[in-house]
Amino acid sequence: MVPDVSTGSDTRGLIVYLFGPGRRDEHTDPHIVAAWDMAGAPDPGRDPAATYSQLAKRLDTHVDLRTRELGGKKPPQHVWHCPVRTAPGDRYLTDTEWAEVARRIVAAAGIAPEGDDKACRWIAVRHADDHIHIMATTVRADGRRPRTHRDGQRAQAECRKIEAEFGLRRLKSGDLTAPRTPTGAERAKAERQGQTVTARQWLREQAYAVAAAVHNEADYFTVLQSLGIKVKTRLGPETGDIIGYSLAAPGDTNAASEPVWYGGSKLAPDLSINRLRERLPDQEMADCPRHVAEPADPWRHTTTAIHTAHTVLDSDDDATTQGHLDAFGDALYNIASATTGPHRAELRAAAMAFNRARRSATRADHQAATALRKAAKELAYASNQPGGLAIALLFATVHLARAAAKWHEQHGHEQQAAAAEEAFRHLQVGYQQAATPVLADLARRAPRAATAHRFEQDVRAALLDHADRILADPTWTALTTTLAHAETAGHNPRHLLATVGTLRELDSAERPAEVLNWRITAQPNRRTQAARRRSTVSGTSSMSATPIPPATPVGTRPEEHSRHR
Repeated sequence: MVPDVSTGSDTRGLIVYLFGPGRRDEHTDPHIVAAWDMAGAPDPGRDPAATYSQLAKRLDTHVDLRTRELGGKKPPQHVWHCPVRTAPGDRYLTDTEWAEVARRIVAAAGIAPEGDDKACRWIAVRHADDHIHIMATTVRADGRRPRTHRDGQRAQAECRKIEAEFGLRRLKSGDLTAPRTPTGAERAKAERQGQTVTARQWLREQAYAVAAAVHNEADYFTVLQSLGIKVKTRLGPETGDIIGYSLAAPGDTNAASEPVWYGGSKLAPDLSINRLRERLPDQEMADCPRHVAEPADPWRHTTTAIHTAHTVLDSDDDATTQGHLDAFGDALYNIASATTGPHRAELRAAAMAFNRARRSATRADHQAATALRKAAKELAYASNQPGGLAIALLFATVHLARAAAKWHEQHGHEQQAAAAEEAFRHLQVGYQQAATPVLADLARRAPRAATAHRFEQDVRAALLDHADRILADPTWTALTTTLAHAETAGHNPRHLLATVGTLRELDSAERPAEVLNWRITAQPNRRTQAARRRSTVSGTSSMSATPIPPATPVGTRPEEHSRHR
């Protein structure tokens, strides 16, 4: 059951909508199911003689008195509106049940506490099987305004109790860190224009993807504008510094043909200008050359940083953990952006799903996750996708997403845990799509039996407790090929197995050989490293880095995602 609290200042206008046919004739049998006084509330849905103006006048009685006291100035935002909808698949409630829901919510929200004869006037209108609209005018009979602080949160909490008592689907409890839900009008507009998402949702995803890739605040606004998104900044009166911003989707206008603006914080709490600045590097770091010394480095650096983040989740430092989860959200966008192949769609879906898991009521320590965020930004400038390394990185993201879901669950973050679990499922599908043909190819190129036998002895010497499970794993043959490659790259197979076998996934993995395969794949080539060191010492810079121009983040290429609204 979902309540959605908002405020306004047009009593009659909202009444006209509630009792009217709806924007697409979707309202059926509108009528009042509960009110502050059922006898005193005219019901235009049941009484042909009752008019919208009569009902508005009764609701506004205390508002009008207060207005006269204020010398003709109406109290601001005096109309309180709260649609309440059951979840898809729930049974339809009766009018009597909806009446109880309405009374409990206005009491919980502070609009009409139980037994308070001076409370605000309110009505609950049902015009569909699955929801009601509660409307109130927020001036009490004694002339005071009601105490509605955190009314939305209190309404949510009451809905959780109602769900349990009415046998309805139990939704996840929130913590006020979720982004705003698109309004019915926004959804209807998107449907009319043939869009699968609203302008608010589309802008949110573009903003997240751009913020994940850019190095500073100026780049953030520049890239957004390059995608056709309108940007409007708000400047401080004294300093002239940016203190806020709003975005408008291409072609998204109101009835007056003006752009429809959404403030950063209205898209998502962590897209406000202050929250963005916490995540973006300082200017000195942002001005550093953007390059990598070796094309495989971004993939290897990000994999290593994700493994580090996984260990952080076992610590007791919640702020550091939250910082790494936020940085992981950025990494998912850039991984999807840098990926080619059919599994890219799953990675994009994972990035979008994880947005709800990247923030909670725990304040994040973003500085603690600098290594992961910096490594992830390197991917935005990567010029190629090294096959095995890319899959090793995907494998690491699968495990971190699952660990994130467990961490949120342990901390009572229900919505975040569900979002991380959804991201995990998308990543798992994407990983399987990418890894299956590569593992099959590795198995086809397995070394000779004598070499495989030698590697078997290495496994038994280095990882005796896991050896039987590793050798029985269907991907063992593929692992022998990877070990042969690592040996050619300058690694000692036995020492390498001992090193990568100490990490967590081996104990719980269903396929320990598969875990080892991608762990080993992510190891640097020792012969290449030695050659690079010799080149540096001799002064020959044959492998010196050259700047790579910024890549457009995932989901933001105009040719792929332009909106004609």
